[in-house]
Amino acid sequence: MSVKSLIINPGSTSTKIGVFEDENLLFEETLRHSTEEIARYASIVDQKDFRKEIIINLLKEKNFDIKSLNMVVGRGGMLKPIPGGTYAVSDDLLEDLKIGRQGQHASNLGGILAREIGDSIGVPSYIVDPVVVDELEPVSRYSGVPELPRTSVFHALNQKAVAKRYAKENGRDYNALNLIVVHMGGGVSVGAHRQGKVVDVFNALDGDGAFSPERAGAVPSGALIKMCFSGQYTEKEVYKKLVGGGGFNAYCGTNDMRDVDKMADGGDAKAAEVRDAFVRQVAKDIGSMACVLEGKVDQIVITGGIAYDKYVVDGLKKQAGWIAPVTVYPGEDELLALVQGGLRVLNGEEQAMTY
Repeated sequence: MSVKSLIINPGSTSTKIGVFEDENLLFEETLRHSTEEIARYASIVDQKDFRKEIIINLLKEKNFDIKSLNMVVGRGGMLKPIPGGTYAVSDDLLEDLKIGRQGQHASNLGGILAREIGDSIGVPSYIVDPVVVDELEPVSRYSGVPELPRTSVFHALNQKAVAKRYAKENGRDYNALNLIVVHMGGGVSVGAHRQGKVVDVFNALDGDGAFSPERAGAVPSGALIKMCFSGQYTEKEVYKKLVGGGGFNAYCGTNDMRDVDKMADGGDAKAAEVRDAFVRQVAKDIGSMACVLEGKVDQIVITGGIAYDKYVVDGLKKQAGWIAPVTVYPGEDELLALVQGGLRVLNGEEQAMTY
């Protein structure tokens, strides 16, 4: 029997939903929320009823019978560090989403809305591979400063989804493979997947690895300390240089790889150099993860929006393709990744994880 699913992916100013029958998308919609609408609410969790109402109203407009759903899946939020997988939205998980265990973020609403809508029609609710997925080996946490351990913050949903997609398409078991997965979007994360676990990964947000369209990645720490204490910048201004204003934004004034390509291909020597530096840094991250896997790499999998960029992908193949064969899955389909996580549980391929 086919499985009908409602998928909910909340963002800061939008709520993206999709309705699926098995893995086939019936319809999707991105519901935009104005700044004025959002500003009416004191906290993220206070937006729940507002967002729920517009989701229910959209389903009515589409003449979709909500009672025909078999499950509801939401984007996972800022929970405590947890292993990857599909989690039933338990009472404990729900409470941590409401309080924002590791911070307030719109994605916290994914599981909250999934649970409430699921309960209202008597079907299970899940979240899948939130950004807080943490499967690091103990040795991966060392930074050299005990007070500053390395942390696991990365594109877990898409990394896990493409890793499992590669395994499935090639008749392999994800839990028996060694993969290096490269996600290139607004941020870049490169992870070492050893037999189903991401045992090491570059923090995609604020401290590790290659620079990206919006983030600085790793920077010289001594120079950063001097910048922080120079008196020229506030804490907020320094952080903006690292996250949001760093990377391509800082060098080229844009966070769009396509703009950098146009500049470089049009003769802008600086943009061309920045593009080549980006390729080199991502390739170095791949090489680092190859060392983590002791050279036993079954495949390098490249994904994210920048995976559409031929110059970048060709450059990575040239510089790192000697490590292992390369498979490219351009873009990211978070709605599909979420429904696949739920289906693996309902179809008996995986057990639902306990939070």
